Amino acid sequence: MAVERIESVDQLEDLLSEPTPGVVETLAKLEGDIIVLGAAGKMGPTLARMARRASDAAGVRRRVIGVSRFSTTGEEPRLQAHGVETIRCDLLDQVALDRLPDAPNIVYMTGMKFGSTGQEALTWAMNAYLPGMVCQRYRNSRIAAFSTGNVYGLSPVAHGGARESDPLNPHGDYALSCLGRERIFEHFSRTLSIPVSMLRLNYATETRYGVLVDVAQKVLAGKPVELSVGHFNSIWQADANAMALCSLAHATSPPFVINIAGPETLSVREVAQKFSLLLDKPVMFSGIEGPDAYISNGQIGHRLYGYPRFSVEQMIYWIADWVKRGGASLGKPTHFEARDGKY
Repeated sequence: MAVERIESVDQLEDLLSEPTPGVVETLAKLEGDIIVLGAAGKMGPTLARMARRASDAAGVRRRVIGVSRFSTTGEEPRLQAHGVETIRCDLLDQVALDRLPDAPNIVYMTGMKFGSTGQEALTWAMNAYLPGMVCQRYRNSRIAAFSTGNVYGLSPVAHGGARESDPLNPHGDYALSCLGRERIFEHFSRTLSIPVSMLRLNYATETRYGVLVDVAQKVLAGKPVELSVGHFNSIWQADANAMALCSLAHATSPPFVINIAGPETLSVREVAQKFSLLLDKPVMFSGIEGPDAYISNGQIGHRLYGYPRFSVEQMIYWIADWVKRGGASLGKPTHFEARDGKY
């Protein structure tokens, strides 16, 4: 049934954690428990809940365990209320990491982006050192590891987005450290025969966070929308969650690399104009569109895991309605307009 309006955070998170038939089928075939490392981030709670819901729908008895420091008040009990077990852990603490339970299926979601400028050492520790620790700890598991489309660097808009086989050209400490993450996972995947799926995400969106939300909030506040990075991809977070969980079945050694991206190359200018109409606010722009952007081609993922369920038009409508009503925000701008790789 189509959802006309998202009324509350509870309804939103139910929608974001609704599994696709493909997720139910995948988790019906996979054996064993699932651990989500970084389960309290932007995507972690709803991905963990989706794994729980899909396992229940498949009639599979397994533990779904969310691991995080759980520094945000209320996140841990909300996961527990939906059948996800939780463990508090600083993953950079080797002793604490070693104490985590065994599981044959790991979803690696931890990492550092926002605030990386000025904390470059911690950024590299989180994004490039920790993956080696996790691979040593879970050398007998399969791992779905989140990466980012930023490892491609800026891609010509006319080419329709970077493909998995394209050369990598990261810029800035964040993107470079994410390439480091990929290389570490690849090294241990090869040397320890760990099946890995590497997920290059560009960009997940819901009503509280994402590039679409950033644009909508600027239009609503009467602030100029920056056009220097004039194009982007956007995929509804539930669809990104589903693709990530399905990728566990495709994990290989060496790693299976897949883009998770929306099907369209979106124009920042055109999206802002749509929000202007829906919000009944004039839109202002600054800068001019460049010939390149952080965009990816997600066609292989769509063929393997299904076309995204939720269209850009639906996302824009939901987000416009949400921000106009003063709905909750995660307060984490994506900085999608940054061309210098500094976040």
